[in-house]
Amino acid sequence: MDRIALPRRRLLGTTALGAALARAAQAQPTQAQPVPAPAAAPPGFGPLRQVRAGALEIGYAEAGPPAGPPVLLLHGWPYDIHSYAEVAPLLAAAGYRVIVPYLRGYGTTRFRAADAVRNGQQAALALDALALLDALRLPRAVIGGFDWGARTANIVAALWPARCKALVSVSGYLIGSPAANRAPLPPRAELAWWYQFYFATSRGRAGYEANRRDFARLIWQLASPRWAFDDATFARSAAAFDNPDHVSITIHNYRWRLGLAQGERRYDALEARLAGFPGIGVPTITLEGDANGAPHPEPAAYAAKFTGPYQHRLITGGIGHNLPQEAPRAFAEAVMAADHA
Repeated sequence: MDRIALPRRRLLGTTALGAALARAAQAQPTQAQPVPAPAAAPPGFGPLRQVRAGALEIGYAEAGPPAGPPVLLLHGWPYDIHSYAEVAPLLAAAGYRVIVPYLRGYGTTRFRAADAVRNGQQAALALDALALLDALRLPRAVIGGFDWGARTANIVAALWPARCKALVSVSGYLIGSPAANRAPLPPRAELAWWYQFYFATSRGRAGYEANRRDFARLIWQLASPRWAFDDATFARSAAAFDNPDHVSITIHNYRWRLGLAQGERRYDALEARLAGFPGIGVPTITLEGDANGAPHPEPAAYAAKFTGPYQHRLITGGIGHNLPQEAPRAFAEAVMAADHA
């Protein structure tokens, strides 16, 4: 569904990605300051870093030349920075500076204050992304994401377009509001959100706390039914769920969406703007996998929300919800094409 076709330059197509792959092995890792806690450098990235950004000490991975055009890539739930382990070297070899942070509640990202509210609402995550750009002294970046990461990228692009050069969003427009979520869905659609209702209960919180890895593996299997990931791939990401704030952030996120948990008042004005479902005018490519088993809107439902140069791409071949990890070439190509729109 191409409403406004983005320029398809040969430089940005398969030829460029093939060259990027060939150069990836020779790409020099960015110098980085290792985090205090023991953490291996993820494949495809340089050593992990930590930076003070807003309410957080954000852990992030980086690849590519420090002076390259910045790309900020945001993961979802229940995933981590390894969703971009193959995307990052492709973009780095093409000259981009690729920054992949752990979201609040994941990996080495920590709250700076022990008494900080473990808040998972959408405005808080969006301001985390802005705080990271500020901490790294990046006026703007191409921003890409899926799941929670796509929603966060959508919000930055919608409310602070000067900070977002271009957008790549898996499953399109994901900005929401508790008020809108009060409307019931058809039974089959409600069934797909079973874990949201589970998390609304004290039993669900206790169950997720006790079984977070088994829970995440089940979500991976349901959301990407044709992705044959192995135990090592899952374990590499599952380590990020050992973050002490992971369960609290996850539970608050889903309860807040249903209006069952309060947000922080300091975000009320932002949430009021988001409840109006603002349009996004930056150059955008939305992506969808042909085997996405997670709840997601149809492209026709959100195309009109993108008012600038826009294209939707369906990625075939049994690609599920974790599209950057399942189809890294397609995701990297979309980043480069959106950047040059």
